[in-house]
Amino acid sequence: MTGSQDSNQASPRATVADALRADILAGRLAPGDRLREVDLAERFGVSRIPVREALSQLQSEGFVTLVRYRGATVSAPSGSAARELVQIRRGLEVLAAQLAARNRGGAAAGELARAVELGRAADIQHAHDELPALTLRFHRLVAEASGNQQLQVMLEQILERVSWIFGQRLDTRTHTSWSDHAAIAQAILNGSPAQAGYLMDEHIARDEDLLTDLDTDSTPK
Repeated sequence: MTGSQDSNQASPRATVADALRADILAGRLAPGDRLREVDLAERFGVSRIPVREALSQLQSEGFVTLVRYRGATVSAPSGSAARELVQIRRGLEVLAAQLAARNRGGAAAGELARAVELGRAADIQHAHDELPALTLRFHRLVAEASGNQQLQVMLEQILERVSWIFGQRLDTRTHTSWSDHAAIAQAILNGSPAQAGYLMDEHIARDEDLLTDLDTDSTPK
C-alpha cells in the first residue's frame, strides 16, 4: 500500500500539479496567465499527457480554467465561489476549534501560542508580506490541534485556496485578524470548546462579510 502511494505521489501528473499549484499560491503565476501544454511539457521534461492531467486536476481544485480550443489559464477567483468556499471552511474550522479546545491544543499548543506571538508582532511592525503565511500557519495549527486527521486533510486544500483568494481579492484583512487569532488560541489553550467555536465562527463570518462588501463595492453603478 505504501509503495503504491509513494509511486502515485511521484507520478509526473502529481509533480506537475504540485509545482503549478505552488506557483499559483505564491503569486508566481497570476490570474489570466496562459498555461501552454507544450511549454509546460518542456519545463517539466514530460509528455503532454501528464500535463493535461495535471491541468484537469487543478481545474477541479479551482486554480485553473480550461476553455475548449483556447487552452488553460490561471483562474481569477469569483466572489460567489469564494463565499461558498468560506462557508464550507466556516463549519469545518468551528469544529476544529472545538476539538482543539477539548485537547487544550494537544501537541500543537506551544506552536499555536508562538504563531500568535509572531503574527501580532508582524502586524504591529506592518510586515504585511509575512502575514498571509502566518495566518495560514495559525489555521493549520488549529486543525492539527483538533487531533482529527481526516478533518486536517479536508481543511488543508480549503485553507490554501482561501489564502490564495484573499491574496488576490483583498489588499489587507489584518486589522482585527490577529486579535481574533489571539482570542481563539486562548480559548483553545484554556480548554473552552464553546468559546473557541463561537470565536472561530465570528472570525470567519467577518471574512464572509469582507467578500460581500468587496463585491458590492465593485458592482457597476
